[in-house]
Amino acid sequence: MQHNVLILDFGSQYTQLIARRVRELNIFCEILPFNDLPSDLTEYKAVILSGSPYSVRSEEALHPDLGAIKGKMPLLAVCYGAQYLAHFFGGEVAPSDTREYGRANLNMVQKDPLFESIPENSQVWMSHSDTIKVLPTNGVLLASTKDVKNAAYKIDGELTYAIQFHPEVYHSTDGAQLLKNFLVTIAGVEQSFTPSAFVEETIADLKSKIGNEKVVLGLSGGVDSTVAAVLLHRAIGTQLHCIFVNNGLLRKNEFQNVLKQYEGMGLNVKGVDASDRFLDALKGIDDPEQKRKAIGHSFIEVFDDESKLITDATWLGQGTIYPDVIESISVKGPSATIKSHHNVGGLPEYMKLKIVEPLRMLFKDEVRRVGASMGIDPELLGRHPFPGPGLSIRILGDITKEKVTLLQEVDAVFIDGLKEFGLYDKVWQAGAILLPINSVGVMGDERTYEKVVALRAVASTDGMTADWVHLPYEFLMEISNRIINRVKGVNRVVYDISSKPPATIEWE
Repeated sequence: MQHNVLILDFGSQYTQLIARRVRELNIFCEILPFNDLPSDLTEYKAVILSGSPYSVRSEEALHPDLGAIKGKMPLLAVCYGAQYLAHFFGGEVAPSDTREYGRANLNMVQKDPLFESIPENSQVWMSHSDTIKVLPTNGVLLASTKDVKNAAYKIDGELTYAIQFHPEVYHSTDGAQLLKNFLVTIAGVEQSFTPSAFVEETIADLKSKIGNEKVVLGLSGGVDSTVAAVLLHRAIGTQLHCIFVNNGLLRKNEFQNVLKQYEGMGLNVKGVDASDRFLDALKGIDDPEQKRKAIGHSFIEVFDDESKLITDATWLGQGTIYPDVIESISVKGPSATIKSHHNVGGLPEYMKLKIVEPLRMLFKDEVRRVGASMGIDPELLGRHPFPGPGLSIRILGDITKEKVTLLQEVDAVFIDGLKEFGLYDKVWQAGAILLPINSVGVMGDERTYEKVVALRAVASTDGMTADWVHLPYEFLMEISNRIINRVKGVNRVVYDISSKPPATIEWE
């Protein structure tokens, strides 16, 4: 991508939000761990240092190598980054005398392009226990708050700026303007990252990378794999061979429906029913991570078998997106692994396919915009995300064909109900979870002791954070009655009202 912005991650819960805000400015950026700097920084036009749960005064303080950055290219240091520049470049950081967390209002000390078009008393969000007592060498104070004297400063003679607050969070009302001021006005970054520009550049890159070689790509019927397939098809045409695998963990009738959905799209798609293979691999496994690994292993095996049937196939295409990548990496502190992803992390040595992931740097909402710019059916683009491991991570405990069938029926009632009541498009992702417990119930005059299912519906933009959706009580009552009456073996339905964080969207 042209005009990159590099965000160095120090483990802040808000790092991904920085990236989201920068992308909203039509500026491409990427997140890398603070200790994994690229050897060549020439492709970057600006750097942003994130916050961190660590203190710069502690032995565990995270130390980036800023030798090729500070004073040599535009730099914006946020929270921990601001304290790091102060503490290690001639200033002083000490424990705060007051709790500096939550809303505050700026008091501008000096006019500067960083605060252009930002009102004098702009609200910002603070989240730190240390405070900057003395500015670093050549530091120039720009703004204060009632409790924080050194809320923003710059280094004289450099394009280095530092802010104690978080411009990326919603509560910083002019945070987007500040980021625009730094990136566009000060750093001179062009706002050229648009869906059409991404499509044009990605197709050119795919053509150059793949040449005349063949690509095998796994379709799931979801947004990510579909957009990835269309991008690849536009780049290499008939060199793309799409495979849709039935892993036995799909939604009710999904295998047949997905294959039909791709008819007429011009894609070369082959359906492979490997459900028995996946269910056998999952037999007796109840640990979530082991389930994902078993599915990932089976997924690779199936593609290895299928790729051998395609003469001279050398690439495996995947619909991996940025949240998958972020949640699957782990360094010392930053980006702690939440869960492994079955399609992230490379291939075993025995498999002779290279990986191509055209969506690897996009968030989910960006994938949809890219798909729309290529004319993909809005109904397909509006489809809820569905996890790669399928219903296996919505069945708590071990997996059996009977449990899958039961959950498929419950899920169908729920999803069909959302569509019937006009709620489907108001929800980002929804599904049912089969709990590993039975509950006592009464049906007719008889006692029952049957399964409990939980319903989950969340609102989100990219899957990094999510809020539970306030579905109408009347809808929940109707769907609960339908599930219990139509799905034999279920006598209790509950609704999950947890947000992410602290919970994840999926239960496993």
